[in-house]
Amino acid sequence: MQATLESLNGLERRLNVSLPLSEIDTEVAVRLKKIARTAKLSGFRPGKVPLKIVEQQFGPQVRQEVLGDVVKKSFGEAVREQNLRVAGLPSIEPRVDGDSAGAFEYSATFEIYPDVDVADVSGLSFKRPVHEIVESDVDRTLEILRRQRVTFDPVERPAASGDLVTIDYRGTIDGIEFPGGAAADHGVVLGQGRLLPEFESHVTGVAAGGTAAFDLKFPDDYHGKEVAGKNAHFEVTVKRVAAPRLPEVDADFAKQMGIEDGDLEKLRAEIRSNVEREVKTRIRRRLKDQVMQALFDANQIEVPKALVDMESERLSQAAAQDLAARGVDVRQLPFPREGFEPQARRRVTLGLILAELVRAHDLQPRPDQVRAAVEEHAQSFEHPREVVKWYYQVPERLNEFESMALEENVVQWVTSTAQVEDEVIGFDELMGNAGHA
Repeated sequence: MQATLESLNGLERRLNVSLPLSEIDTEVAVRLKKIARTAKLSGFRPGKVPLKIVEQQFGPQVRQEVLGDVVKKSFGEAVREQNLRVAGLPSIEPRVDGDSAGAFEYSATFEIYPDVDVADVSGLSFKRPVHEIVESDVDRTLEILRRQRVTFDPVERPAASGDLVTIDYRGTIDGIEFPGGAAADHGVVLGQGRLLPEFESHVTGVAAGGTAAFDLKFPDDYHGKEVAGKNAHFEVTVKRVAAPRLPEVDADFAKQMGIEDGDLEKLRAEIRSNVEREVKTRIRRRLKDQVMQALFDANQIEVPKALVDMESERLSQAAAQDLAARGVDVRQLPFPREGFEPQARRRVTLGLILAELVRAHDLQPRPDQVRAAVEEHAQSFEHPREVVKWYYQVPERLNEFESMALEENVVQWVTSTAQVEDEVIGFDELMGNAGHA
């Protein structure tokens, strides 16, 4: 075998390989003889088919199989000889213009992994979020749990913010009803931002049985492109107004939250434990996000297009699966791979950077780290031991936790080398204000 390497654009390379035809012909002959021992063809006893007929019947297929095998084997050998790290799958093409007598020649075009020289991190600076949990955090979380279990009672007063209203409405533009502009028995809680502010302001203050007619202009950036920026007329009938009623924090409430004996102190202890775990997770995530962004900004490296394409496809499929799991019919929705390319490029870049840091500083996750991550995750389930056991039954289930531990090792190494300043952060800010307003 002879192989020569060409450098093309960027990370792209081409291997030109030449193989003796005699070796291919020999292997084809060996396989045809093996087939002849058991071949069954009409008019011949098994194993008695003449080799010439076997060759006519199976020769082309066997030759293609042999060529595929020798190309795969020779490409692997050539890559090892050239000390190349191939990214993605190669594109194989037979060379018909440059064949030499008695040789089979092909070209393999592919990309290689870049050499990553990670920038010095000692000059980087980070702010480590710090939050000491207090009883008011438990109170805040308890109030959120109450809101999540709110019920609504009908009232005979005008609708106010926080009320659940049931309405019929019809909207027209230039006297013509538009798609999505009408509904019956539509329920919505006022003040949650699900209605346009101007629409909601006309419903607020109307009691059950009342009506409202008004004009409004859709925002220019409204998600419904067919009505964005246009003036519409609405007629609304309020059919029902219901006021929110929060459950009392009592033994029954505690039992609903999984405290079998209804003990409120046990409930608060359980909530505090969950809050501590969530706060720890969010602090760790915020610091990790800072580190990853800093590494990405400081190491703008060329990445193989093949890896970006594969990651884009994976992200596209994951997005489709996520929507399908929510009951969305994704068959008619476009999921162009190109739309995920920036995110994919960032993930591939960070993957290469982290891989180099792990190699250079021996940051591979230890089994005890992985175990601790699994056990911490299992604490949010009713039977933690069973959850841990389930993950360890199949090694592949641990991949996510191994990645988490690896990233944590990188974050710890970077922050131990860089400049880190603690920053006290409020509970609501740490929780992102989601559900905490």
